[in-house]
Amino acid sequence: MSGRNEPPKPQVADPPKPRVADQENTFSESVQDYLKSIYKLASAEAPATVTTSLIAQRMQVSAASATKMIKKLAELTLLDHAPYQGVALTPSGEKIALEIIRHHRLLELYLSQALGFGWDQVDAEADRLEHAISEDFEDRMDEVLGYPTVGAHGEPIPTKDGAIATHEYRRLSDLDVGQTAPVRQVSDRNPELLRYLDEKGVHLGAVIAVEEKAPFQGPMLISIDGEHRHYIGVEVAKSVFVEDDV
Repeated sequence: MSGRNEPPKPQVADPPKPRVADQENTFSESVQDYLKSIYKLASAEAPATVTTSLIAQRMQVSAASATKMIKKLAELTLLDHAPYQGVALTPSGEKIALEIIRHHRLLELYLSQALGFGWDQVDAEADRLEHAISEDFEDRMDEVLGYPTVGAHGEPIPTKDGAIATHEYRRLSDLDVGQTAPVRQVSDRNPELLRYLDEKGVHLGAVIAVEEKAPFQGPMLISIDGEHRHYIGVEVAKSVFVEDDV
């Protein structure tokens, strides 16, 4: 009846916006791996432009496969892609990448400190686990480890809200004879290199002094913590990052 008062309709609240972690869980592991790799490539000293070929090389896939995924990520508004200008993560894509990197680096540190894995083993193990852990597990690891800011290889651990610190370290290969500096970070890309550094006594916090440098990219003679003396190649020295002179 037209004159009858109708009861008010119940008010339905807008659904809460998903957290970064919840958004991350909606995407496949492959998508997350691409975002993580693109972030790392963009954060490296070189290149300035993240190209399809570099992404394919990092992901160990064909250029065609990388191109297909780049188009998918662009459709999901997780990255911007301009022909011949490379790719760049959007804020949404970067947040997901940093969440996965946080999982990875916390896992690496936990595997190293709590379970005794070597720093040459933790990267592969963390790759297997980083997509599977819950946010509660992440929080518990963070608490047990004492809320660390630096991972097993010296890389910064993103915060839970997606912030990440940046450090300006120098490559060991750039030091001159007579300079001394502590090791703050090492590349985690090559397990064999990490085993080699471990055998030589190179570790985070080790103080390295450059005693000799052969010309034309020849080997360097270094002392470690004032005790061990070794010749190392320039390519090895490029994978070790140190702070300013002490």
